[in-house]
Amino acid sequence: MEIYNYIRTIPVQDGYDLVVAGGGPAGAAAAICAARLGVKVLLVEAMGCLGGMGTSGQVCAFDPMADGEKPLVGGFMREIVETLYAGGYLMPGINPDYWLKDYHRWVPFHPEGLKLTLDDFAIDADVEIRFFTRVIDADFDERNKTVNGVVVQNVEGLKYVKAKTFIDCTGDAVLSKLCGVGCREAGRDTENIMPSTLTSIHSGIDWDRMDQPYHDDRYMMIEKAYAEGMLTQCDRHLPGMSRIGNSLGYLNGGHVYQLDALNCESLTKGMIFGRKIVQEYLRMYRKYVPGCENMELVITPSLMGVRESRRIEGEYELKFDDFITRRSFPDQIGVFNKFIDVHCYDSSKESWERFLRREEHEKLGIGEFFGIPYGILVPRGWKNLWTAGRCASTDVQMQGCIRVMPAAAMMGQAAGTAAAQAIKSNQTAAELDTETLIKTLRAGGAYLPQIALSRNMTRD
Repeated sequence: MEIYNYIRTIPVQDGYDLVVAGGGPAGAAAAICAARLGVKVLLVEAMGCLGGMGTSGQVCAFDPMADGEKPLVGGFMREIVETLYAGGYLMPGINPDYWLKDYHRWVPFHPEGLKLTLDDFAIDADVEIRFFTRVIDADFDERNKTVNGVVVQNVEGLKYVKAKTFIDCTGDAVLSKLCGVGCREAGRDTENIMPSTLTSIHSGIDWDRMDQPYHDDRYMMIEKAYAEGMLTQCDRHLPGMSRIGNSLGYLNGGHVYQLDALNCESLTKGMIFGRKIVQEYLRMYRKYVPGCENMELVITPSLMGVRESRRIEGEYELKFDDFITRRSFPDQIGVFNKFIDVHCYDSSKESWERFLRREEHEKLGIGEFFGIPYGILVPRGWKNLWTAGRCASTDVQMQGCIRVMPAAAMMGQAAGTAAAQAIKSNQTAAELDTETLIKTLRAGGAYLPQIALSRNMTRD
């Protein structure tokens, strides 16, 4: 490949304690929670709103937040859900047991409510937001494992932004990769890539008439529609439709297999294919599901629902064995109960049957949970850089479990709180006093039931 070198002189912005790259569930939590602790925060987001997959990606349901007996997800994420509930932005007929008690219960919401809630939280916390802005380069000291600044790009051009600390919440570990952090990349370092989905929002649904038993046998509906030539692929793995309004529904349906989220051409083709299959699912629902005869497509998102791309190599890698053994960590910054949610790698019947067998055995029971340790947020050896969200340090199975919004928000709150602590105490990310961190997170509403605490993080 021919190489072109260029040198630019660009303005410098200074005065920030923390720069957060990415304003999804992890990034919004990190920025707002750090700012609430008195940190001067710049939040950089590529889209025009906060919320990431929950807004720009229109993934309009929070994954399970309780274990069938008690709430596991507290703190910032619980504050979001309860604010949405008070504002009437959750599914009609919902009640607090959905997030405070119920086992494997999703919480559907309207994305516009989430946008407004995060705007309000960020403004109240005095977070400085830059929408339509991306981190495109980094100035770092590889030997000392420190980041000095980042180069951001938007309609105004390029700027170099200095800060004391940085958190990568891009989902694709963009900032970490720019700094030379070791990463595992789906499709490169692993044999397969978990598929993406372009979700959609629909109106005109008669929820009183919607045939739920038929919908529960939706894989048979897929086979029938495919046999009749309505579908391009016989994708039996259909998460389904969730109610988000009086006649509105959010459809999580139709996989885009082998989409490489780290390749722009692949992303482009995936968006085009995703919009095509949304139309196919619309016709299928109209024909086969009572109550959906007059269903109309409202919108598809501008952000692909990517499940897997890049994961950092952190101080600790959360592994499937930690899940199976229900491991608790003295430095755990969250606990979770969700099953291992690694979607089928292709649309074959064999992959679907393998998924069903695996799903049955890869879940925790009522009252059970596993811990999420602080070390998965810290790129190995780095002093002022954290990574939170789906690109945290895990194996493939655990990434499939904690890539979702409630877990991402817990990781973001922990990273933002850790950055605030590091700034005030002159501690580094890799040598942070995790006993103090856990106590601060508890004071912020996090449910962290571990009895024994440690000043040192758990490491591999």
